[in-house]
Amino acid sequence: MSEMDIINKIRELRDAFGSFMTGVTVVTTCKDNGMPLGFTANSFASVSLDPALLLVSIAKTSSNYQHFANTKHFAINILAEEQKDVSNTFARPSDDRFANLSWTKSEYQNPVIDHVSAWFDCTTYQIVDAGDHAILIGKVENFASSGFAGLGYYRGAYFTPAKSSTDVISSMKVMMMALIGHENQILLEQTADQKWTLPHLVVDKDGAEKALEKIFAVYQPDASASFIYSVYDDVTTQQQYIAFLCNTPVATAHKGQFIDLNDLEQLTFVDGALQSMLMRYRKENYLKTYGVYYGNQSSGTVRQIVKEEV
Repeated sequence: MSEMDIINKIRELRDAFGSFMTGVTVVTTCKDNGMPLGFTANSFASVSLDPALLLVSIAKTSSNYQHFANTKHFAINILAEEQKDVSNTFARPSDDRFANLSWTKSEYQNPVIDHVSAWFDCTTYQIVDAGDHAILIGKVENFASSGFAGLGYYRGAYFTPAKSSTDVISSMKVMMMALIGHENQILLEQTADQKWTLPHLVVDKDGAEKALEKIFAVYQPDASASFIYSVYDDVTTQQQYIAFLCNTPVATAHKGQFIDLNDLEQLTFVDGALQSMLMRYRKENYLKTYGVYYGNQSSGTVRQIVKEEV
């Protein structure tokens, strides 16, 4: 194989890796003299719940490599949708990437960036040599989640799943649904044929975000959206469903009623897909560990996201 063939193969491999949609993180630590360091990474994953472990990888060619390979602590900052500039700042060479950034030091002296979707304060658990990268495995000592939608990355470009959900919607008719929860209750409404469903609205030319605002206005004005909880196609009706996980400070509603999650088995739902989603929500609400479902009305995958503090 020629040198050019090898280069092309590496490029093809990088493009193939890029077909996996990820979030965007900034990994941070401090030098012994207190100077903050950080780099952008999308090679982040949860590893274990007990003990709480996560991982991120760093290229050995990175100017930060020696510091992170020898640090005893680091933080993972999961960027929110509005933080593309932060990602770009930490992806480019700079004498001081923190110069125009609002941040604070964590208990373990790691920089935590303001207004991120979530952050994890870690001690170094293990460093694994892996080809031209090193894998940093961190033990989570503290964490927090703001509820801000996370910034996405796909095939070399950013995307904003919450604000730009209409950009990834197919030609199907799209139904927006809201899982409006309060503690151990969920807001449901009953149809004319005595079946139960979530607050919902067909997405029109105004887009998905506006549809969600209209749902809140009709059902529970104090509600707010956290993140996309489920995206699935019903291949029998050629309709797509997007469900947002939402919360409200009070269990009162202008329309519909709040139902205890322990009573779901007593209800008849409009379809099996909705029933399955609500049963998953009941379990995840109890564990405070949530995932996003992608698939169709009968099968798909759930990708775990962030565990809430309790």
